[in-house]
Amino acid sequence: MRILVTGATGQVGRHLVDELHLGGHHVRALTRDPHNAGFPDGVEVVGGDLTKVETLGDAFEGVDAIHLITFGGDDCAELTNGAELIGLAERNKVRRASVLGSWSRTSVETALKGSVIGWTLLHPVEFMANTFDWADELSTNGTLSTLATYPSAMVHEADIAAVAASALTELGHAGRTYPLTGPEALTPQERVRILAEKTGLDLTFVQLTEAQERERLRGYGYDDDYVEFGINLATNPPVTAGRVLPTVRDVTGKPARTFAQWAQENAATFLPRDARAPSGSTGR
Repeated sequence: MRILVTGATGQVGRHLVDELHLGGHHVRALTRDPHNAGFPDGVEVVGGDLTKVETLGDAFEGVDAIHLITFGGDDCAELTNGAELIGLAERNKVRRASVLGSWSRTSVETALKGSVIGWTLLHPVEFMANTFDWADELSTNGTLSTLATYPSAMVHEADIAAVAASALTELGHAGRTYPLTGPEALTPQERVRILAEKTGLDLTFVQLTEAQERERLRGYGYDDDYVEFGINLATNPPVTAGRVLPTVRDVTGKPARTFAQWAQENAATFLPRDARAPSGSTGR
């Protein structure tokens, strides 16, 4: 199959490009900066911007299926031109689409549900890669300071990509919405413990008060609305956050990857800067 992957240089997109390429499919990777994409030989890299449909004609031409993200631009805002994007896909006779969805429906999902394209929606509860947000504090101070203590069934980005690959290349997924989780629900303290094991560092979880959490969030430059959103999420998490689902195994036939696997793969990111491997070395 000829498959277009949008968001190809993102956390899920890169895994999906690799998964499809290794599966023998012709992969066309869409990026706004094709010269710095860094994909392996055999992957077709094309330039284009999802917020500007006029830049996408060549990218959509001749593909059988497409993986879509729902945001674009420098500010990663939700796409408002879903009708144009899906119209372009229909004109190019795209048959299948997977969509990496967000917490709320965007114009992309709305347009797809009114189209003739066989769509599959992917709804990860939370990316394991969100843990990268902790890297600066952990690598500098050896601490993770936050208000939140609730468990989250985070999912590995490669598992999201594996489900997308199945939806794009196999029958039986059209019209389905797949909530995606990892195989376990872990609290921030438990994730810090696993990171300590994988890095060999003495890492400590520090629970903040609401006042301290507000100060921490404001320190990142967030406005008051976002700060209060963060406080509400930490104190009133969604009931689905800690619910473990078998979707990854059911769709792909393989068990979902654990957070320990993710931590092992990304351990170097959490090391102090002077302990990281030199540029060009894997460090493992």
